[in-house]
Amino acid sequence: MRILISGASVAGPALAYWLNRYGFAVTVVERAPALRKTGGHAVDLFRPAMDIVEQMGALDRVLAEKTGVEHLTMYREGHDKPIELELRRVLTAVSDRHVEIMRDDLSEIFHDATCDDVEYVFGDSIASISDDGEVTFDSGREDRFDLVIGADGLHSNVRRLIFGPESEFSTWIGAYLAVVSVPDHLGLDGRMEGIAGVGRMAAMVAPHMDDARAVFLFRTPEQLDYHYRDVARQKELLRERFEGVGWEVPRLLAELDRTPAFYFDSITQLRLDNWSRGRVTLVGDAGHCPGPAVGGSTSLAVVGAYILAGELAAYGGDHTRAYPAYEAEIGDYVRRSRTFAINAARRIVPGTPFELRALAGMVWLIDHLPAGLTRAAAKISSRGMRLHDSIVLKDYSTHAVARAR
Repeated sequence: MRILISGASVAGPALAYWLNRYGFAVTVVERAPALRKTGGHAVDLFRPAMDIVEQMGALDRVLAEKTGVEHLTMYREGHDKPIELELRRVLTAVSDRHVEIMRDDLSEIFHDATCDDVEYVFGDSIASISDDGEVTFDSGREDRFDLVIGADGLHSNVRRLIFGPESEFSTWIGAYLAVVSVPDHLGLDGRMEGIAGVGRMAAMVAPHMDDARAVFLFRTPEQLDYHYRDVARQKELLRERFEGVGWEVPRLLAELDRTPAFYFDSITQLRLDNWSRGRVTLVGDAGHCPGPAVGGSTSLAVVGAYILAGELAAYGGDHTRAYPAYEAEIGDYVRRSRTFAINAARRIVPGTPFELRALAGMVWLIDHLPAGLTRAAAKISSRGMRLHDSIVLKDYSTHAVARAR
């Protein structure tokens, strides 16, 4: 049985790993000419995703590539004294098993775990998909696949082809995120430093690489007008929003014209009632995106890939039964992630002076409370901070063994 996956970032290679393990013939097509090696931005893997990573035999590499950021120093606009926070206090409260890793590092690890057994086609994209699985590519090549899966991110081409325009399913949740590669002129060693104000926040962090990442988060009263591939306009908007901010922000903005890596996008949530039509389904941000930077979308993508492959194996590749089972299994996690992301987007970038003071007070409290008390408070509700660790993974290993014989 032949399965085509669109997208070679995180969800695509993770899905390819499990499908191959269950005996399916897998091809991954990626629009980019090669794996992206610009560093990307940091993403989180919580306990369920970490358990899956371990089953994939990739745990040692993931741990070796973790960012290692452990301390936060945050200034507030109009205040000279910074707020200090040991990040492990927050992370251990959120998850019993957590790693922060650069997205592109994780993508490479998953690709390396699959490239010997899975066909990768770079520099091409899907142009059309027929009801019987005939696929035409942008290159003009044609082929037929039993199933087609969109794992091509928030701005999914597969979703557009099968479900319609992105605007029909996306909901902007009030904020924007930008990540810029910059020199590490602060000599950050396992530290993050930044500044927060009403409606905007900027920080700088240096993971285990030669340069650092400047991260910008900001709110606007209305959605901005730009195309998601218009980088010049995105940089202009970023400069406008952070004009007049102190700390290191002027120096970071000066790097925009020479940075080798720039990311800018709205914090947008996808709200589809279902993720499958005919032979096609969606996984990762293509179908489930709760909101970049606020909803744990990378962990959700890894878990979704694991479940989709497992259900296809459980039903012997019969998508008419496997797709509904996949949606039923992942659905509650997706909906809870959406709710969590909306609340997180409101809190992470304070919209009023009162909210800014409240955030500062909460950070101070977390840094001064006994770590055990912070963890105990977080565990009270699985629908809050412990959302990801509350997910219980199904065991599909018997299907893998049965198909491998």
